[in-house]
Amino acid sequence: MRKGETGEQSKGMTREELLALPAAVDLDTGNRALGLGRSKGYALAKRGEYPCKVLRLGKAYRVVTADLLDLLGLAA
Repeated sequence: MRKGETGEQSKGMTREELLALPAAVDLDTGNRALGLGRSKGYALAKRGEYPCKVLRLGKAYRVVTADLLDLLGLAA
């Protein structure tokens, strides 16, 4: 995580970090990119209300990076 102006760790991600993501990321990474807390992100995914496409692979959730970048206005 990067440090904010106050020296505290920031929960967000830089543009460079976002553009370097693989094709799909774990839900915690998606939450961090969107500024969502862990509980809120998992609740949204479980209800099918996550703001971008989420894949359910067994017990794991994966966020489709292309949809995430599009939502954030960073699509190529």
